[in-house]
Amino acid sequence: MFLGIDHSAIAIGDTNTSLRFYRDLLGLRIVGRSDNSGIEQEHLSGVPGAVVHITSLRASSGPGIELLEYRFPQNGRLISPDERATDLIHREITLMTANAKGVSKEPRGDHAHFVSPDLITFKENELGFRKGFVVRDPDGHALRIVEP
Repeated sequence: MFLGIDHSAIAIGDTNTSLRFYRDLLGLRIVGRSDNSGIEQEHLSGVPGAVVHITSLRASSGPGIELLEYRFPQNGRLISPDERATDLIHREITLMTANAKGVSKEPRGDHAHFVSPDLITFKENELGFRKGFVVRDPDGHALRIVEP
């Protein structure tokens, strides 16, 4: 039985680039940093010799995001540029904001790629939100940003 969800963890190429996106543009705050290595990390990740720099981010509420920069080995594959929402490998992290219109203006041109053509407004609230858009971070991870 599960108690809840604490965070999502995503592999990234460069911590500073990701922080410019998640912290500086989207407003998440750093709540922890660590460098993990050794037998425990190798067993946890299934990566022999793994050395991982971890930056933990949080919003004002809800689960967090851990940025995992593998400093060794550096042989991770990039997200395919033609990945689509219908692909089995596709995943999204949903972030909620009180101002989706304002947030939709922030990432443009800052190593972000918009999947949605613009902010989308729904007539009904069946999805649990009325406005939203999907953007990819500098490494290609899809983020659905919504306004409840």
